[in-house]
Amino acid sequence: MTKNELNDPYFEWMYRLVVDDRYSNKSYRRLFYKLHDTEFAYTIPMDGNRAEDGIELRYRFGREQGYRDAVIANCLDIRPCSILEMMIALAIRCEEHIMEDPDIGNRTGQWFWSMLVSLGLGSMSDVRFDPVRVDEILDRFMDHDYAPDGKGGLFTIRNPRFDMRSMEIWYQMNCYLNEIIREGSLT
Repeated sequence: MTKNELNDPYFEWMYRLVVDDRYSNKSYRRLFYKLHDTEFAYTIPMDGNRAEDGIELRYRFGREQGYRDAVIANCLDIRPCSILEMMIALAIRCEEHIMEDPDIGNRTGQWFWSMLVSLGLGSMSDVRFDPVRVDEILDRFMDHDYAPDGKGGLFTIRNPRFDMRSMEIWYQMNCYLNEIIREGSLT
């Protein structure tokens, strides 16, 4: 099996994890390809954990699809974590480790899309895709050149007690979740 033979099913698997019925009338494949082609570069050391989660997503795909770890290592685990992998892995971790509620169902896609919206990419469907604008947004995110409340980053909160730009992504997510829990705006 070659890298290309496995990369396409892996991409489709990731896409299906976070694109559900609410977004099925629009395609976001161009945006997702760009996110998958862009390395997740980080400057806050603990954000390395998010990159590791993104790498582990490849092996989760392998286990779920019946591929041996050696195949994943040789075909997928040959480059750094992408922004798409990091974001999907973070959405999964948010759902499975913090916010899981069997009465509500799986909200992995909800967590992912809230990150896209906070970044400013929520409306970037294929027909509205602007590669120059996406590059600017992703550069701003990775340079922590966004608002202190997180707008332009992965998580925007209304009442920040700390500058979100100086916090690792995990703590940003927890600030976001704490705020929506306090406000009772979970669905």
